[in-house]
Amino acid sequence: MSSDTVVSLGTDAMTLALKIGLPILLAGLIVGLLISVFQAVTQIQEQTLTFIPKILATIAVIVIAGPWMLDQMVLYAHDLYGSIPEIAGPSN
Repeated sequence: MSSDTVVSLGTDAMTLALKIGLPILLAGLIVGLLISVFQAVTQIQEQTLTFIPKILATIAVIVIAGPWMLDQMVLYAHDLYGSIPEIAGPSN
């Protein structure tokens, strides 16, 4: 196995992790920003106010995009396991 193969596998894995994690992170970011603006406008400085909406947004994204995320992970694992013979190279 060459170093190019290892770098390619690592890049593919990190790209998949970013692609899967991005919807959850964006939902948390958007909800956090909206709650922060609401707190600034109303001057309510309750620390626990941000947790429940972020948790609910995260759960909603997982419920909505969960099948797609799982499909992406299964597809990556299938492709990875299918490419083991060509990654390992010819046997002696």
